[in-house]
Amino acid sequence: MSSGFSARRGGGVVAEFEPAEVSILRSLVTQVLGLITPGQTSEDPLERALGIGAAEAPSDPVLARLFPAAYQDADEAADFRRYTEATLRDGKRADAQTMLDTAKAGRSELTPEQAQAWLRSLNDVRLALGTRLEVTEEIHDEIASMSEDDPRYPAYVTYDWLTYLQDSLVRALW
Repeated sequence: MSSGFSARRGGGVVAEFEPAEVSILRSLVTQVLGLITPGQTSEDPLERALGIGAAEAPSDPVLARLFPAAYQDADEAADFRRYTEATLRDGKRADAQTMLDTAKAGRSELTPEQAQAWLRSLNDVRLALGTRLEVTEEIHDEIASMSEDDPRYPAYVTYDWLTYLQDSLVRALW
């Protein structure tokens, strides 16, 4: 298993991964990237040119988790989504691409900006996987009581590993 992340003298972060771990990370980030790439666009050509999106909330639970409503009032939430979701999607795509561009087997160094992009992208991957798995606060108890033959076991262990990576990255940054 990897050592995850550690602080680099002079700033930045050191990442250490085995080839199989990089493959898993790349696969998961690519899947999330595929979900966030197609955004809803407005029918109006001027609104599309200005980056104003459609106002409907996503029906996919993962996308609803990645792009939650900002307001409880439906009209306010729709207005907020119209003006912000395209930019949020752009940011998530850029973070995912940074992770794909810098995820390497062995030891590699990340700038502080790259490490921040990793942190945001790891969070998106965890949110997506956690939503699909319907993870609760009892995840560790569930994993401990789960048989390794359970078909869900690899996904739960992967989620737990992603949590570890995110924690080690947070500790390396602060």
